[in-house]
Amino acid sequence: MSALKQRISDDMKAAMKGGDKPRLGVIRLILAALKQIEVDERIELDDARVLSVLDKMVKQRRDSIAQYENAGRTELADQEKFEIGIIQEYLPEQLGDAEISALIDKAIQATGAASMKDMGKLMGWLKPKLQGRADMGAVSARIKQQLNG
Repeated sequence: MSALKQRISDDMKAAMKGGDKPRLGVIRLILAALKQIEVDERIELDDARVLSVLDKMVKQRRDSIAQYENAGRTELADQEKFEIGIIQEYLPEQLGDAEISALIDKAIQATGAASMKDMGKLMGWLKPKLQGRADMGAVSARIKQQLNG
């Protein structure tokens, strides 16, 4: 079992013992998503893949928040925000704007990217370094802005 998955499992037991039902519910959602992939693909997830799943869960919730807020459903948006808070506890510390910009500059130099045609190459270089540490959609938008300069 990956170290990260073990930590999530241990936190689930602690939430059960502590009677923290809201937190327990979110942790169970995480473990269910991980288990689903393991069963479907008949594999044991490593930390990198667990981070990828957590990152996807955060992205889904961000999308839901926007939809709920547009529909005036603040209670549902608040629940999604709460879930993001719990999920992010298992993700590495988020990078700041300056760090992301520096990595984008480094990626452009490393790949020789000059136009939007090189977007795939840039994202391929950046994704392993930013996975779980930045909103990849926002990073993509910044790259487009930089390349169109």
